[in-house]
Amino acid sequence: MKLKIWLKRKGWAFLLSVLIPIVIMAVVYLMMGIYPTSQRTVLASDALSQTSNFFASFNNTLHGKQSFFYTWYGSLGLNYWSFMAYYINGIFSFVVAFFDNQHIPDALYLILLLKFGAIGGTFWIMSDRLFKLPQIAKIMLSVSFALCGFSIAYSPQQMWLDGLIYLPLVILGIHYLMDERKSALLFISYLLLFLSNFYMAFMVGVFSFLYVFCRFLTEPKRFKASLVPYLITSLLAGGTSMVTILPTLLDLKNNGERLTPIYSFLTRGMDIWDIPAKTMVGSYDTSKYGSAPFIYFGMLGLIFCLFYFISRKIALKNKLIYGSLFLLLIASVYIEPMNLFWHGMHSPYMFLFRFSFLFSFLGLLLAGFGLEQVTKDDFNRLVNVVLGLIFLYVLISFVANRKRYEYLDQKTLLATLTVALLYVLLGVLIQKWPKRLVLIGCLFSFVFIGEQLINAQSIVKGIAGEWNYPDRRAYDDHFSDINTLIETTKNENTSLYRVGNVDATSRNESFIHGYSGVTMFSSIRNRHSSQYLDQLGFRSAGTNLTIQYENNTLIMDALLGIKYNLAKEDLRKYGYKAIKTAGDYTLYENQFAMPLGILTDKGIYKKNAVKNQTELMQYLSGDESNIFSFAEVETVKENNVKVEEQEGGVYYSRTANTNRELTYSIDVPARSQAYLSLYGKGTEVDIITKVNGIQRHGSLDSSGQYYDLGYYKEAKTVEVQVVFTGENVVQLVKPKAMFLNSDRFENMMKTIKKNGVSFETSGRTSEAEVELSKDQVVLTTIPFDKGWRAYIDGKRVEIPTFKDAFLALPVPKGKHTVKLVFLPEGFRIGLSLFISCILLFIVYNWWLRKKMKQQIYIQKEKEE
Repeated sequence: MKLKIWLKRKGWAFLLSVLIPIVIMAVVYLMMGIYPTSQRTVLASDALSQTSNFFASFNNTLHGKQSFFYTWYGSLGLNYWSFMAYYINGIFSFVVAFFDNQHIPDALYLILLLKFGAIGGTFWIMSDRLFKLPQIAKIMLSVSFALCGFSIAYSPQQMWLDGLIYLPLVILGIHYLMDERKSALLFISYLLLFLSNFYMAFMVGVFSFLYVFCRFLTEPKRFKASLVPYLITSLLAGGTSMVTILPTLLDLKNNGERLTPIYSFLTRGMDIWDIPAKTMVGSYDTSKYGSAPFIYFGMLGLIFCLFYFISRKIALKNKLIYGSLFLLLIASVYIEPMNLFWHGMHSPYMFLFRFSFLFSFLGLLLAGFGLEQVTKDDFNRLVNVVLGLIFLYVLISFVANRKRYEYLDQKTLLATLTVALLYVLLGVLIQKWPKRLVLIGCLFSFVFIGEQLINAQSIVKGIAGEWNYPDRRAYDDHFSDINTLIETTKNENTSLYRVGNVDATSRNESFIHGYSGVTMFSSIRNRHSSQYLDQLGFRSAGTNLTIQYENNTLIMDALLGIKYNLAKEDLRKYGYKAIKTAGDYTLYENQFAMPLGILTDKGIYKKNAVKNQTELMQYLSGDESNIFSFAEVETVKENNVKVEEQEGGVYYSRTANTNRELTYSIDVPARSQAYLSLYGKGTEVDIITKVNGIQRHGSLDSSGQYYDLGYYKEAKTVEVQVVFTGENVVQLVKPKAMFLNSDRFENMMKTIKKNGVSFETSGRTSEAEVELSKDQVVLTTIPFDKGWRAYIDGKRVEIPTFKDAFLALPVPKGKHTVKLVFLPEGFRIGLSLFISCILLFIVYNWWLRKKMKQQIYIQKEKEE
């Protein structure tokens, strides 16, 4: 009964606040050719290379195919609990369980629309309790927040949108606690926020603390008693969230995450007009470097937010306090240390000013409080606000730097001015015909929805132009072929093995298909193992956001246990044999692939031991023979390239506006796997090599340097065509040919194979049986993580660090069972805090409510 009454009185407004953002974004996407099962997808930017792949892995987790704590499918192995804390733990992530992995783009489309709707819904819930306004006004404010510039422009990073969902509930919870001493909503909202995405939770947490302080300053005597309950509730919510936050923070710390140094006081590249320019309808500059913050929150919201500060009905003290919070956010855009602080002292990689949604939220919050004070007498004041905005926008179009503000074209200016004038016109109609409010309200709604539609379409078009909304084939091209071959490998193996796809469809492809590989692109990663793998020939430079399998040697294939390769073209690798074909892909099996463990001795722990793959191979085999030989390459043909040799290397300059092509002649000795070493500088340089009709692709800054030229049983002179794309000048270390002697390689691998240790892996455990004639070390290729615990015959033993890269466990002489079990470091403490803080909050909340009832009872007695 109560539900029916609520639906009749207010439920329709809540539903509209949810549905309008969903419908508007669905229409905008439809105009872009995006809809369920459409060929075009919402997977712009990192949504293609990361989010879609990671949600496919979460789908595997929900269906029991991997552990919630650890995944073997992320660059040899990864702490999945911490991984989920950043990428996965959103409120609607469970939706993927209703889709198969081939249709994850459709799942993400649905999740994205649901998040837009949820943002509108939670803002309405807050508005309904805080603002004494007509429901139509609450709906408009809610839709304005759901479709603010930040939420649309940064929608490719949809895991951040959960912060916008919970922010209104956090602020409403603060009001409940400060006004009525009700702490449950704040506790639950904080908890869900912290669990969903620790990164956005930090920003919302800081903002909400500042908001409490500002509200306290408005009435110190009234709100003084609420500060302690706020702090206790916040701490208990934070303590409860430690089940996720603590393991994640420890994981980041253990993997060497460093704070960004401050090089300047002012934020580089900012301009005085950036803030007002981004309040215009449809303003989109870029979400890459050089962007201004996305703060648009609707023309109506902006008008009434400004009215809040010029209205005489609102106390000057309140204006100064909340105005100071606004100024702090503005200052954070222009002052670099403050900007970095909001980002946790980590400089963002594109998608700048990730706290800018707070500007939109505060603007709409104050707009709601301002709108409450509006009467007929304020019409002229509102008109003056609009005229002031029009003057400002016209001024920007004339005096601002044309090059920087080229995105503010005539369409943007015209749309903004038209919307502003239409709102003034509608205000005039209200003044003139107050009895026709229903009709004028409909017109208001029409203009408002039109404004939101124009803005959303403009931003989405900007994303499409800059990042592209890719074709579905960019995600699922050859999905069935690859999946068929991966399933074949799973059916043929019981112990862990690894796969390398030389023609991978994504840098996170292993997450989709559920195989253990090397390649990964993720902000949550095991940096120490990636750094050592970089020394071993797998490219993972800088902050190790990426690690690439492609362009390494047979040695690392063997030692890392790369048992299979997938390739579109003939794979001419020594020891690999084609075993199955599906579509364009063929599955090759590597006869030299090692199991997960290798027996060695304690010398492996020495600081300067095994610094590269040759030394590792020699140490494990006990054979110091030179497995590689090198030779100069002869350039026999040049096209559109000028070659200059200098002390720093070789420079390849473009001579025309086409790709540079060189042809090298290389004398390959018999029984050799040949490689061309190409190593140099260039952030946007792709390399294509072609030899014997087989073409391979690589990237100068992210791929390995050893471009495979094939195996040659007989001596042969081969010609290799190399094409450079991208930057006008490419700098390389002088290219060389490198030859791996197959006979020596095979002999050394036979020795190493005798020392192989097979591990059976399941979920977060790995177990092996060993029988040793002497004390030895089991060196595994499992990335080292402090969450691992080792047991020998059921007794826990310490795990010495092997370059902080891999697990390497000393095992005594005799027959033993070695078991490795993973549980994220800090999880046990976090779980204890989770349980204890929930119990403490239940007790505290009961005590707080009891105390509040007593105060009310005493107050009533005094009044009587």
